[in-house]
Amino acid sequence: MPRSSLRHQFFNYINGCAFAALSMFNLMAFADPKNQTVDLSSVAQNIKILASDAFEGRGPLTQGEQLTIEYLAQQYKKLGLKGANPNSVGSSPLGQYFQAVPIARIIPDQNMKLVIGDLSFTSGKDFTARTEHINNQITLNDSSLVFVGYGINAPEYQWNDYADIDVIGKTVIVLVNDPGFATQNPEIFTGNAMTYYGRWTYKYEEAARQGAKAVLVVHETAPAAYPWSVVESSNTGSKYTLVDSQQNTSKLPIMGWLKLAATEQIFKQSGLNYQELKQRALQADFKPVRLKQSANLTLKNIISHAISHNVIAKIEGNTYPNEYVLAGAHWDHFGTNKTSKGSIVYNGAVDNASGTAGTLEIARILMAKHKIKPFERSILFINFTAEETGLIGSEQFSKGDIIPTKNMVALVNIDGMNVLDKVDYILQYGDGLSEMEDYLVRATLAQQRRVKLDPRPQNGLFFRSDHFSLAKQGVPSLLFMSLGDTDPEYIANKYHKAEDDFSPTWSLGGVEQDIELMVDIIQTLTNSRDWPKWKMDSDFKTSREADLSK
Repeated sequence: MPRSSLRHQFFNYINGCAFAALSMFNLMAFADPKNQTVDLSSVAQNIKILASDAFEGRGPLTQGEQLTIEYLAQQYKKLGLKGANPNSVGSSPLGQYFQAVPIARIIPDQNMKLVIGDLSFTSGKDFTARTEHINNQITLNDSSLVFVGYGINAPEYQWNDYADIDVIGKTVIVLVNDPGFATQNPEIFTGNAMTYYGRWTYKYEEAARQGAKAVLVVHETAPAAYPWSVVESSNTGSKYTLVDSQQNTSKLPIMGWLKLAATEQIFKQSGLNYQELKQRALQADFKPVRLKQSANLTLKNIISHAISHNVIAKIEGNTYPNEYVLAGAHWDHFGTNKTSKGSIVYNGAVDNASGTAGTLEIARILMAKHKIKPFERSILFINFTAEETGLIGSEQFSKGDIIPTKNMVALVNIDGMNVLDKVDYILQYGDGLSEMEDYLVRATLAQQRRVKLDPRPQNGLFFRSDHFSLAKQGVPSLLFMSLGDTDPEYIANKYHKAEDDFSPTWSLGGVEQDIELMVDIIQTLTNSRDWPKWKMDSDFKTSREADLSK
């Protein structure tokens, strides 16, 4: 559909369905700044609009994207925020509110077979394989197999599974999670709480640095935190990736998973016992094991290219305008699935229309405060695209094309809000990571609430939302997420399902108290000379110190 037709549809929808609510929203933006409180009617209406069928599930690269990004840009503009992209995107008058995100869509051919020795494995059933290379065909031809334990190189933990082994051009088999989870020993890594070294994304990144051709991550439900069905559904269909000037050739050529039963067959064929080797891999002095077989695979891909968009707006600081405190939330969800029985719209009301509406409300409150007493630092509001398909929008933003990461003070990221009643706590994801946790404690105590540590640290949620793209570049971050913590039915019946719809019965008490808390943290940082630091030795800390020393 032409862009002009999309705009016509957009304005018809807004004018017909939400005129009264938006009028109230605009009036509130210019109400007495001294008495700014959370306007739950505006929050509710924004969630309702963003999670309506008219927005088609907010799928990237769809009509729903165009409606969503133009809606958000218009709301920021009405509030008085400026677009944060100095170079206008396209011919749209709202261009400065958009950041282009070049995306490649890669669909792996599922007719492939993984052949190892005398064994032949079926895609989806026994293994998965995909790539982020812009390459229509990648082949493993008698690629040597090496078991490298957890595939971790972590100097701060005195751990290197790649010591004294050359894996260039080889296929490595690695365990999921990290030794801390397997031992439940807090003296090993961080015990039950997953570190980034336990994430499958890290396994691929480190193997690429080591020069491997392919990685097969062994799936076991407990350390992975999800069943094989999640691996299969997440890796056998369309996947999206950013594209760099080298066509992503610096990334791992083949990113795979291997079912436990298939893994045990492979080790047995090589005269090895997988379970015994897995236990040996729990020792820091573990030595990689070369298997007798080699891997053969032909990965064919259908590749297409398109442009998606982040939405960016700012309140400009009065004293230090080039220093930015960031507030973010991803705007995307899973779009619409057309079936033989009709279209299914994945509206993503909680995940993450609620967080997106939260950024609009925080912007309204802070803009009103700014008009009374201008902030010293600038505040950037960013709504990321393609979070659900791999943190793609935030990865693009983290490159620093709009704002250098050394100018980013910290990020507050919302990925699903508590749309039900108020609670006496706030969840903290990660423990002992950065001084942003101290800001969280102070603001929470001011509300007479308490900080509650993530009840499922083994799931590694800190590493699975947009703030993590910035954290990898050294920017300290806080994640605000309430996906099922106050609603036991949410994960089982609504999370990433068509049932995640807006409900007029929501009290939004949790939204109110969490927005107030985030406003407190952002406002404090905006009028401070503090640069929150990383507490724990890590690549994040190293990146930050190097960035700020430039």
